[in-house]
Amino acid sequence: EPSEMSNRTMTIYFDQVLVNIGNHFDLASSIFVAPRKGIYSFSFHVVKVYNRQTIQVSLMQNGYPVISAFAGDQDVTREAASNGVLLHMEREDKVHLKLERGNLMGGWKYSTFSGFLVFPL
Repeated sequence: EPSEMSNRTMTIYFDQVLVNIGNHFDLASSIFVAPRKGIYSFSFHVVKVYNRQTIQVSLMQNGYPVISAFAGDQDVTREAASNGVLLHMEREDKVHLKLERGNLMGGWKYSTFSGFLVFPL
């Protein structure tokens, strides 16, 4: 779940981790650090707050946006944005989510972020 701090810092901080085998996702910084070189799969799903706004979330690799997702239907009060990608990562590469625009809904597990190693190189 994104914490309220996410709407102020633009880095999306999660306050709960369900699975973190190897502890490569740092909860304090909400950054995943690749333990080894390989192909990784990442996906995210976020929900905007109840108002007529647009949200944009980007998945960042080493500080650069790789993919983004938007939700901006003005007639929908609860709208989601999702995306996923396969990334070639080097050991110690970092991935996190960035809130580019808008505000996210917190609570009741509306938003998620997942990543895992698909193929080591």
